[in-house]
Amino acid sequence: MTGQNDKPAPPLTTPEDPRDLVGIGIGPFNLSLAALAQPLTGLDAAFYEQRPGFHWHPGLLIDGASLQVPFLADLVTLADPANPWSFLSYLKTRERLFPFYFAERFHIQRAEYDAYCRWVSQNLPALHFGHQVDAVRWNPERHLFEVDFTQLDTEGEAEALGRTYTKNIAVGVGTAPYIPEPLKPLADAPTVPVIHSADYLLHRDRLLAADHITVIGSGQSGAEVFLDLLRHRPTGAEKIHWLARTEAFAPMEYSKLGLEHFTPDYTRYFHSLPEAVRDGLVPQQWQLHKGIDADTIAAIHDELYRRTLHGGWPDAVLTPGVSVRTAGRVATTRVELHLEHLQQGTRSRLTTDAVVLATGYRERPLDQLLAGLDPYMRRDSAERPRVDEQYRLVLDPSVTGSGSNVYVQNAERHTHGVGAPDLGLAAWRSATILNALTGQSPYPLPQRTAFTSFGLQEPQDRRAAPHLIGEQRGNLVPLKN
Repeated sequence: MTGQNDKPAPPLTTPEDPRDLVGIGIGPFNLSLAALAQPLTGLDAAFYEQRPGFHWHPGLLIDGASLQVPFLADLVTLADPANPWSFLSYLKTRERLFPFYFAERFHIQRAEYDAYCRWVSQNLPALHFGHQVDAVRWNPERHLFEVDFTQLDTEGEAEALGRTYTKNIAVGVGTAPYIPEPLKPLADAPTVPVIHSADYLLHRDRLLAADHITVIGSGQSGAEVFLDLLRHRPTGAEKIHWLARTEAFAPMEYSKLGLEHFTPDYTRYFHSLPEAVRDGLVPQQWQLHKGIDADTIAAIHDELYRRTLHGGWPDAVLTPGVSVRTAGRVATTRVELHLEHLQQGTRSRLTTDAVVLATGYRERPLDQLLAGLDPYMRRDSAERPRVDEQYRLVLDPSVTGSGSNVYVQNAERHTHGVGAPDLGLAAWRSATILNALTGQSPYPLPQRTAFTSFGLQEPQDRRAAPHLIGEQRGNLVPLKN
Protein backbone atom coordinates (compact mmCIF):
# COMPACT_ATOMS: atom_id res chain seq x y z
CA MET A 1 0.00 0.00 0.00
CA THR A 2 1.22 3.51 -0.78
CA GLY A 3 0.58 7.10 0.13
CA GLN A 4 -1.66 7.85 3.07
CA ASN A 5 -2.53 4.19 3.45
CA ASP A 6 1.06 3.58 4.60
CA LYS A 7 -0.11 4.63 8.04
CA PRO A 8 -0.84 1.63 10.27
CA ALA A 9 -4.46 0.62 10.66
CA PRO A 10 -6.16 2.34 13.59
CA PRO A 11 -5.89 0.22 16.74
CA LEU A 12 -9.03 -1.71 17.54
CA THR A 13 -10.75 -0.55 20.68
CA THR A 14 -12.65 -2.48 23.30
CA PRO A 15 -15.81 -1.53 25.18
CA GLU A 16 -13.59 -0.89 28.19
CA ASP A 17 -11.43 1.52 26.20
CA PRO A 18 -13.73 3.29 23.72
CA ARG A 19 -12.90 6.31 21.64
CA ASP A 20 -14.43 9.68 22.40
CA LEU A 21 -15.25 10.34 18.74
CA VAL A 22 -15.34 8.44 15.46
CA GLY A 23 -15.82 10.43 12.27
CA ILE A 24 -17.32 8.76 9.22
CA GLY A 25 -16.22 10.38 5.97
CA ILE A 26 -13.34 12.82 5.44
CA GLY A 27 -14.52 15.69 3.31
CA PRO A 28 -13.89 19.34 4.20
CA PHE A 29 -16.34 19.30 7.10
CA ASN A 30 -15.04 16.28 9.00
CA LEU A 31 -11.52 17.41 8.07
CA SER A 32 -12.35 20.68 9.83
CA LEU A 33 -13.60 18.73 12.84
CA ALA A 34 -10.41 16.65 12.91
CA ALA A 35 -8.22 19.75 12.64
CA LEU A 36 -9.95 21.44 15.55
CA ALA A 37 -10.02 18.22 17.58
CA GLN A 38 -6.29 17.56 17.16
CA PRO A 39 -5.05 20.14 19.73
CA LEU A 40 -7.53 18.99 22.40
CA THR A 41 -5.44 16.97 24.83
CA GLY A 42 -7.09 13.78 25.95
CA LEU A 43 -9.68 13.63 23.17
CA ASP A 44 -9.33 10.24 21.45
CA ALA A 45 -10.68 10.58 17.91
CA ALA A 46 -10.41 8.59 14.68
CA PHE A 47 -11.81 9.43 11.25
CA TYR A 48 -12.50 6.87 8.51
CA GLU A 49 -12.77 7.39 4.75
CA GLN A 50 -13.06 4.71 2.07
CA ARG A 51 -11.21 6.74 -0.58
CA PRO A 52 -7.41 6.34 -0.70
CA GLY A 53 -6.81 10.03 0.00
CA PHE A 54 -8.38 13.46 0.15
CA HIS A 55 -9.44 15.11 -3.09
CA TRP A 56 -12.08 17.83 -3.31
CA HIS A 57 -14.26 17.83 -6.44
CA PRO A 58 -11.38 16.87 -8.76
CA GLY A 59 -13.62 16.99 -11.83
CA LEU A 60 -14.29 20.70 -11.31
CA LEU A 61 -10.81 22.03 -10.57
CA ILE A 62 -10.93 24.04 -13.78
CA ASP A 63 -8.01 26.41 -14.32
CA GLY A 64 -8.85 29.78 -12.84
CA ALA A 65 -12.04 28.65 -11.06
CA SER A 66 -12.23 30.32 -7.65
CA LEU A 67 -13.93 29.49 -4.38
CA GLN A 68 -17.12 31.42 -3.79
CA VAL A 69 -16.12 32.10 -0.18
CA PRO A 70 -13.08 34.06 1.09
CA PHE A 71 -9.92 32.25 2.18
CA LEU A 72 -10.87 32.91 5.81
CA ALA A 73 -13.49 30.21 5.32
CA ASP A 74 -10.80 27.58 5.71
CA LEU A 75 -11.04 24.59 8.03
CA VAL A 76 -10.34 26.40 11.31
CA THR A 77 -9.87 30.18 11.17
CA LEU A 78 -13.39 31.41 11.92
CA ALA A 79 -13.34 29.38 15.14
CA ASP A 80 -9.64 29.53 16.02
CA PRO A 81 -7.50 32.03 14.05
CA ALA A 82 -4.31 30.84 15.79
CA ASN A 83 -4.85 27.20 14.84
CA PRO A 84 -1.82 25.59 13.11
CA TRP A 85 -4.05 24.14 10.36
CA SER A 86 -5.17 27.46 8.90
CA PHE A 87 -4.76 28.40 5.25
CA LEU A 88 -2.19 31.04 6.19
CA SER A 89 -0.20 28.38 8.06
CA TYR A 90 -0.29 26.28 4.89
CA LEU A 91 1.09 29.20 2.88
CA LYS A 92 3.83 29.70 5.45
CA THR A 93 4.96 26.07 5.16
CA ARG A 94 5.13 26.55 1.38
CA GLU A 95 7.01 29.87 1.70
CA ARG A 96 4.21 31.59 -0.21
CA LEU A 97 2.99 34.13 2.34
CA PHE A 98 4.57 37.12 0.59
CA PRO A 99 3.37 36.17 -2.90
CA PHE A 100 -0.14 35.72 -1.47
CA TYR A 101 0.13 39.06 0.33
CA PHE A 102 1.02 40.88 -2.87
CA ALA A 103 -1.56 39.00 -4.92
CA GLU A 104 -4.26 40.67 -2.78
CA ARG A 105 -6.71 37.84 -3.31
CA PHE A 106 -9.57 37.37 -0.91
CA HIS A 107 -10.95 34.48 -2.98
CA ILE A 108 -8.48 31.70 -3.75
CA GLN A 109 -8.62 29.20 -6.60
CA ARG A 110 -10.37 25.91 -6.05
CA ALA A 111 -7.20 23.99 -6.88
CA GLU A 112 -5.39 25.88 -4.12
CA TYR A 113 -8.12 25.07 -1.60
CA ASP A 114 -7.87 21.41 -2.60
CA ALA A 115 -4.08 21.47 -2.14
CA TYR A 116 -4.48 23.12 1.28
CA CYS A 117 -6.96 20.48 2.45
CA ARG A 118 -4.71 17.68 1.19
CA TRP A 119 -1.83 19.21 3.19
CA VAL A 120 -3.95 19.09 6.34
CA SER A 121 -5.15 15.56 5.60
CA GLN A 122 -1.58 14.29 5.16
CA ASN A 123 -0.51 15.60 8.55
CA LEU A 124 -3.31 14.65 10.94
CA PRO A 125 -2.62 11.24 12.52
CA ALA A 126 -6.29 10.63 13.40
CA LEU A 127 -7.27 10.25 9.74
CA HIS A 128 -7.51 6.78 8.24
CA PHE A 129 -8.08 6.64 4.50
CA GLY A 130 -8.82 3.35 2.77
CA HIS A 131 -11.22 2.39 5.57
CA GLN A 132 -14.85 1.80 4.64
CA VAL A 133 -17.42 2.00 7.43
CA ASP A 134 -19.89 -0.85 7.00
CA ALA A 135 -22.29 -0.59 9.93
CA VAL A 136 -23.08 1.41 13.03
CA ARG A 137 -24.94 -0.08 15.99
CA TRP A 138 -25.89 0.95 19.51
CA ASN A 139 -24.78 -1.43 22.27
CA PRO A 140 -27.33 -0.87 25.06
CA GLU A 141 -25.40 -2.96 27.59
CA ARG A 142 -22.20 -0.99 27.14
CA HIS A 143 -23.85 2.36 26.31
CA LEU A 144 -21.52 2.71 23.34
CA PHE A 145 -21.67 2.77 19.56
CA GLU A 146 -20.09 -0.10 17.62
CA VAL A 147 -18.56 0.85 14.28
CA ASP A 148 -17.61 -1.94 11.87
CA PHE A 149 -15.17 -1.10 9.08
CA THR A 150 -13.26 -2.75 6.25
CA GLN A 151 -9.66 -1.83 5.53
CA LEU A 152 -9.12 -1.58 1.76
CA ASP A 153 -6.02 -2.10 -0.32
CA THR A 154 -4.84 0.27 -3.05
CA GLU A 155 -7.21 -1.39 -5.53
CA GLY A 156 -10.19 -0.85 -3.23
CA GLU A 157 -10.44 -4.53 -2.34
CA ALA A 158 -11.13 -5.75 1.19
CA GLU A 159 -7.94 -6.41 3.13
CA ALA A 160 -9.03 -6.70 6.76
CA LEU A 161 -12.08 -6.24 8.98
CA GLY A 162 -12.19 -4.19 12.14
CA ARG A 163 -14.44 -2.84 14.85
CA THR A 164 -14.12 0.15 17.09
CA TYR A 165 -16.23 1.41 19.96
CA THR A 166 -17.00 5.06 20.55
CA LYS A 167 -19.04 7.39 22.70
CA ASN A 168 -19.79 9.77 19.84
CA ILE A 169 -20.01 9.70 16.05
CA ALA A 170 -19.73 12.50 13.50
CA VAL A 171 -21.20 11.66 10.10
CA GLY A 172 -19.75 13.69 7.25
CA VAL A 173 -20.34 11.56 4.18
CA GLY A 174 -21.06 14.56 1.96
CA THR A 175 -23.26 14.78 -1.09
CA ALA A 176 -23.62 12.79 -4.30
CA PRO A 177 -24.11 13.99 -7.90
CA TYR A 178 -27.81 14.32 -8.65
CA ILE A 179 -29.49 13.46 -11.94
CA PRO A 180 -33.20 14.40 -12.24
CA GLU A 181 -35.55 11.58 -13.20
CA PRO A 182 -36.24 12.76 -16.80
CA LEU A 183 -32.51 12.81 -17.50
CA LYS A 184 -31.69 9.37 -16.15
CA PRO A 185 -32.19 7.65 -19.55
CA LEU A 186 -29.16 9.62 -20.74
CA ALA A 187 -26.99 7.61 -18.40
CA ASP A 188 -27.97 4.51 -20.38
CA ALA A 189 -26.32 5.83 -23.55
CA PRO A 190 -22.74 4.55 -23.21
CA THR A 191 -21.76 5.48 -26.74
CA VAL A 192 -22.66 9.14 -26.15
CA PRO A 193 -20.71 11.19 -23.60
CA VAL A 194 -23.27 12.06 -20.92
CA ILE A 195 -21.26 13.39 -17.99
CA HIS A 196 -22.22 14.88 -14.67
CA SER A 197 -20.29 18.08 -14.07
CA ALA A 198 -18.63 16.41 -11.06
CA ASP A 199 -16.58 14.39 -13.58
CA TYR A 200 -16.14 17.13 -16.17
CA LEU A 201 -12.34 17.37 -16.30
CA LEU A 202 -11.99 13.61 -16.50
CA HIS A 203 -13.94 13.62 -19.79
CA ARG A 204 -13.24 17.09 -21.20
CA ASP A 205 -11.23 15.87 -24.19
CA ARG A 206 -14.02 13.49 -25.19
CA LEU A 207 -16.60 16.25 -24.82
CA LEU A 208 -14.58 18.69 -26.91
CA ALA A 209 -14.32 16.10 -29.67
CA ALA A 210 -18.12 16.04 -30.01
CA ASP A 211 -19.70 18.03 -32.82
CA HIS A 212 -22.43 19.57 -30.63
CA ILE A 213 -22.48 19.89 -26.84
CA THR A 214 -25.35 20.64 -24.46
CA VAL A 215 -24.90 21.88 -20.90
CA ILE A 216 -27.89 21.53 -18.58
CA GLY A 217 -28.02 23.52 -15.36
CA SER A 218 -27.81 27.20 -14.42
CA GLY A 219 -25.68 27.15 -11.28
CA GLN A 220 -22.01 27.92 -10.81
CA SER A 221 -20.88 24.52 -12.10
CA GLY A 222 -22.94 24.85 -15.27
CA ALA A 223 -21.55 28.34 -15.88
CA GLU A 224 -17.94 27.26 -15.35
CA VAL A 225 -18.34 24.25 -17.65
CA PHE A 226 -20.01 26.36 -20.36
CA LEU A 227 -17.26 28.98 -20.14
CA ASP A 228 -14.49 26.40 -20.29
CA LEU A 229 -16.04 24.64 -23.29
CA LEU A 230 -16.60 27.97 -25.02
CA ARG A 231 -12.97 28.96 -24.58
CA HIS A 232 -11.84 25.70 -26.16
CA ARG A 233 -14.16 25.79 -29.20
CA PRO A 234 -13.31 27.56 -32.48
CA THR A 235 -14.87 30.95 -33.14
CA GLY A 236 -17.98 30.67 -35.29
CA ALA A 237 -18.22 26.90 -34.76
CA GLU A 238 -18.84 26.69 -31.03
CA LYS A 239 -21.99 24.52 -31.33
CA ILE A 240 -22.95 24.70 -27.67
CA HIS A 241 -26.40 24.87 -26.07
CA TRP A 242 -26.78 25.95 -22.44
CA LEU A 243 -30.19 25.13 -20.96
CA ALA A 244 -31.60 25.88 -17.51
CA ARG A 245 -34.89 25.53 -15.65
CA THR A 246 -34.44 28.85 -13.83
CA GLU A 247 -36.01 31.93 -15.37
CA ALA A 248 -32.62 33.55 -15.87
CA PHE A 249 -28.90 32.88 -15.66
CA ALA A 250 -29.03 34.74 -12.40
CA PRO A 251 -26.18 36.07 -10.26
CA MET A 252 -25.66 34.68 -6.83
CA GLU A 253 -26.87 36.88 -3.98
CA TYR A 254 -23.63 38.40 -2.75
CA SER A 255 -24.68 41.58 -1.00
CA LYS A 256 -23.24 42.10 2.45
CA LEU A 257 -26.56 41.77 4.26
CA GLY A 258 -27.63 38.94 1.98
CA LEU A 259 -24.54 37.01 3.03
CA GLU A 260 -25.73 37.20 6.63
CA HIS A 261 -27.92 34.20 5.78
CA PHE A 262 -24.68 32.26 6.17
CA THR A 263 -24.09 33.32 9.78
CA PRO A 264 -24.69 31.36 12.97
CA ASP A 265 -27.38 33.94 13.83
CA TYR A 266 -29.46 32.98 10.80
CA THR A 267 -28.80 29.29 11.38
CA ARG A 268 -30.22 29.57 14.90
CA TYR A 269 -33.18 31.58 13.63
CA PHE A 270 -33.92 29.05 10.87
CA HIS A 271 -33.69 26.14 13.31
CA SER A 272 -36.26 27.79 15.57
CA LEU A 273 -38.89 28.02 12.82
CA PRO A 274 -41.71 25.48 12.42
CA GLU A 275 -40.91 22.60 10.10
CA ALA A 276 -43.44 23.67 7.45
CA VAL A 277 -42.00 27.19 7.34
CA ARG A 278 -38.47 25.86 6.96
CA ASP A 279 -39.51 23.57 4.12
CA GLY A 280 -41.08 26.52 2.30
CA LEU A 281 -38.07 28.77 2.77
CA VAL A 282 -35.32 26.55 1.35
CA PRO A 283 -36.50 26.48 -2.29
CA GLN A 284 -37.20 30.22 -2.21
CA GLN A 285 -33.60 30.94 -1.27
CA TRP A 286 -32.03 29.24 -4.30
CA GLN A 287 -30.23 32.41 -5.39
CA LEU A 288 -28.27 32.43 -2.13
CA HIS A 289 -26.43 29.29 -3.14
CA LYS A 290 -27.45 28.22 -6.66
CA GLY A 291 -26.80 31.43 -8.56
CA ILE A 292 -23.69 32.25 -10.57
CA ASP A 293 -20.74 34.29 -9.39
CA ALA A 294 -20.86 37.75 -10.99
CA ASP A 295 -17.27 37.45 -12.25
CA THR A 296 -18.13 34.21 -14.05
CA ILE A 297 -21.15 35.81 -15.69
CA ALA A 298 -18.97 38.73 -16.80
CA ALA A 299 -16.32 36.35 -18.17
CA ILE A 300 -18.96 34.48 -20.19
CA HIS A 301 -20.32 37.68 -21.65
CA ASP A 302 -16.79 38.92 -22.44
CA GLU A 303 -15.97 35.68 -24.24
CA LEU A 304 -19.18 35.80 -26.26
CA TYR A 305 -18.67 39.47 -27.06
CA ARG A 306 -15.08 38.88 -28.19
CA ARG A 307 -16.39 36.44 -30.77
CA THR A 308 -18.53 39.16 -32.39
CA LEU A 309 -15.66 41.59 -33.04
CA HIS A 310 -15.27 40.58 -36.69
CA GLY A 311 -18.96 40.28 -37.40
CA GLY A 312 -21.46 37.52 -36.84
CA TRP A 313 -22.56 35.84 -33.65
CA PRO A 314 -21.08 32.83 -31.90
CA ASP A 315 -22.87 29.54 -32.50
CA ALA A 316 -23.89 29.33 -28.84
CA VAL A 317 -27.47 29.20 -27.58
CA LEU A 318 -28.24 30.20 -23.99
CA THR A 319 -31.85 29.48 -23.01
CA PRO A 320 -33.21 29.73 -19.45
CA GLY A 321 -36.72 28.75 -18.41
CA VAL A 322 -36.50 25.36 -20.13
CA SER A 323 -37.19 21.96 -18.62
CA VAL A 324 -36.17 18.62 -20.10
CA ARG A 325 -39.33 16.52 -20.17
CA THR A 326 -37.75 13.30 -21.43
CA ALA A 327 -34.55 12.18 -23.10
CA GLY A 328 -33.46 9.24 -25.19
CA ARG A 329 -30.97 7.92 -27.71
CA VAL A 330 -31.01 8.58 -31.43
CA ALA A 331 -29.29 5.68 -33.19
CA THR A 332 -26.15 5.00 -31.18
CA THR A 333 -24.17 8.21 -31.33
CA ARG A 334 -26.58 11.00 -30.37
CA VAL A 335 -29.23 11.82 -27.80
CA GLU A 336 -32.50 13.67 -28.18
CA LEU A 337 -33.80 16.04 -25.52
CA HIS A 338 -37.53 16.81 -25.39
CA LEU A 339 -37.79 20.38 -24.12
CA GLU A 340 -40.57 22.55 -22.75
CA HIS A 341 -40.37 26.31 -22.29
CA LEU A 342 -42.11 26.97 -19.00
CA GLN A 343 -43.31 30.51 -19.74
CA GLN A 344 -44.25 30.06 -23.39
CA GLY A 345 -45.80 26.65 -22.90
CA THR A 346 -44.07 25.52 -26.10
CA ARG A 347 -42.24 22.27 -26.75
CA SER A 348 -39.28 21.38 -28.94
CA ARG A 349 -36.60 18.76 -29.53
CA LEU A 350 -32.84 19.12 -29.45
CA THR A 351 -30.46 16.54 -30.85
CA THR A 352 -26.92 16.66 -29.47
CA ASP A 353 -23.69 14.68 -29.44
CA ALA A 354 -22.67 15.21 -25.82
CA VAL A 355 -24.31 16.35 -22.60
CA VAL A 356 -22.95 17.79 -19.37
CA LEU A 357 -25.40 17.52 -16.49
CA ALA A 358 -24.68 20.39 -14.13
CA THR A 359 -27.68 19.36 -12.06
CA GLY A 360 -26.18 19.69 -8.62
CA TYR A 361 -25.83 17.40 -5.66
CA ARG A 362 -28.03 15.88 -2.99
CA GLU A 363 -27.24 14.89 0.57
CA ARG A 364 -26.34 11.22 0.77
CA PRO A 365 -29.12 9.47 2.72
CA LEU A 366 -28.07 8.26 6.14
CA ASP A 367 -30.63 5.46 6.36
CA GLN A 368 -28.40 2.69 5.05
CA LEU A 369 -25.30 3.69 6.99
CA LEU A 370 -27.26 4.20 10.21
CA ALA A 371 -29.77 1.40 9.71
CA GLY A 372 -28.68 -0.13 13.01
CA LEU A 373 -29.80 3.04 14.81
CA ASP A 374 -33.21 3.26 13.17
CA PRO A 375 -35.14 2.04 16.26
CA TYR A 376 -33.63 4.90 18.25
CA MET A 377 -33.96 7.69 15.66
CA ARG A 378 -36.63 10.37 15.87
CA ARG A 379 -37.97 11.72 12.58
CA ASP A 380 -40.04 14.66 11.36
CA SER A 381 -43.30 14.54 9.42
CA ALA A 382 -41.38 13.88 6.18
CA GLU A 383 -39.46 10.98 7.77
CA ARG A 384 -36.21 12.96 7.82
CA PRO A 385 -33.92 12.69 10.84
CA ARG A 386 -34.53 15.38 13.42
CA VAL A 387 -31.40 17.36 14.28
CA ASP A 388 -31.04 19.59 17.32
CA GLU A 389 -29.32 22.98 17.43
CA GLN A 390 -25.94 21.40 18.29
CA TYR A 391 -26.08 19.19 15.15
CA ARG A 392 -26.99 16.06 17.09
CA LEU A 393 -29.47 13.56 15.74
CA VAL A 394 -32.46 13.40 18.04
CA LEU A 395 -32.21 9.85 19.36
CA ASP A 396 -34.05 7.94 22.04
CA PRO A 397 -33.19 9.15 25.57
CA SER A 398 -31.81 5.69 26.32
CA VAL A 399 -28.95 6.65 23.97
CA THR A 400 -28.49 10.36 24.54
CA GLY A 401 -29.12 10.03 28.27
CA SER A 402 -25.84 8.15 28.54
CA GLY A 403 -23.96 11.10 27.00
CA SER A 404 -23.53 9.48 23.59
CA ASN A 405 -24.55 11.30 20.41
CA VAL A 406 -24.43 11.17 16.62
CA TYR A 407 -23.49 14.51 15.05
CA VAL A 408 -24.10 15.30 11.38
CA GLN A 409 -22.30 17.64 8.99
CA ASN A 410 -23.97 18.79 5.78
CA ALA A 411 -26.96 16.53 6.31
CA GLU A 412 -29.14 19.11 8.06
CA ARG A 413 -30.31 21.64 5.48
CA HIS A 414 -33.92 20.82 6.40
CA THR A 415 -33.26 21.86 10.01
CA HIS A 416 -30.42 24.43 9.76
CA GLY A 417 -30.97 26.08 6.37
CA VAL A 418 -28.94 27.08 3.33
CA GLY A 419 -25.72 27.41 5.33
CA ALA A 420 -25.46 23.64 5.88
CA PRO A 421 -23.21 23.00 2.82
CA ASP A 422 -21.41 26.36 3.02
CA LEU A 423 -17.67 26.21 3.70
CA GLY A 424 -17.88 29.46 5.64
CA LEU A 425 -19.75 27.74 8.48
CA ALA A 426 -17.47 24.69 8.63
CA ALA A 427 -15.21 25.84 11.46
CA TRP A 428 -18.09 27.26 13.50
CA ARG A 429 -20.10 24.04 13.20
CA SER A 430 -17.06 21.92 14.08
CA ALA A 431 -16.40 24.08 17.13
CA THR A 432 -20.06 23.80 18.14
CA ILE A 433 -19.82 20.02 17.93
CA LEU A 434 -16.60 19.87 19.97
CA ASN A 435 -17.99 22.24 22.60
CA ALA A 436 -21.09 20.07 22.98
CA LEU A 437 -19.10 16.84 22.92
CA THR A 438 -16.55 17.87 25.55
CA GLY A 439 -18.86 20.01 27.66
CA GLN A 440 -15.92 22.34 28.25
CA SER A 441 -16.21 24.94 25.44
CA PRO A 442 -12.62 24.66 24.22
CA TYR A 443 -13.64 27.01 21.40
CA PRO A 444 -15.56 30.03 22.75
CA LEU A 445 -17.95 31.23 20.06
CA PRO A 446 -19.43 34.69 19.52
CA GLN A 447 -22.94 35.31 20.74
CA ARG A 448 -23.73 37.59 17.81
CA THR A 449 -22.54 37.33 14.21
CA ALA A 450 -24.96 39.40 12.10
CA PHE A 451 -26.28 42.95 12.01
CA THR A 452 -29.63 41.58 10.85
CA SER A 453 -32.20 40.53 13.44
CA PHE A 454 -34.09 37.85 11.55
CA GLY A 455 -37.12 37.71 13.82
CA LEU A 456 -39.15 40.06 15.97
CA GLN A 457 -38.42 38.04 19.06
CA GLU A 458 -34.78 38.56 20.01
CA PRO A 459 -32.94 35.30 20.84
CA GLN A 460 -31.83 35.15 24.46
CA ASP A 461 -28.15 34.86 23.60
CA ARG A 462 -27.96 38.09 21.57
CA ARG A 463 -26.38 40.89 23.56
CA ALA A 464 -26.02 44.62 23.06
CA ALA A 465 -22.71 45.87 21.79
CA PRO A 466 -20.48 46.87 24.75
CA HIS A 467 -20.96 50.60 24.15
CA LEU A 468 -24.74 50.17 24.45
CA ILE A 469 -24.66 48.48 27.84
CA GLY A 470 -26.31 50.75 30.37
CA GLU A 471 -27.92 52.91 27.69
CA GLN A 472 -31.58 52.98 26.77
CA ARG A 473 -32.38 50.36 24.14
CA GLY A 474 -35.48 50.19 21.98
CA ASN A 475 -37.72 47.16 22.53
CA LEU A 476 -40.11 45.49 20.11
CA VAL A 477 -43.50 44.85 21.66
CA PRO A 478 -45.55 42.12 20.01
CA LEU A 479 -48.93 43.39 18.80
CA LYS A 480 -51.98 41.79 20.30
CA ASN A 481 -54.85 40.65 18.11
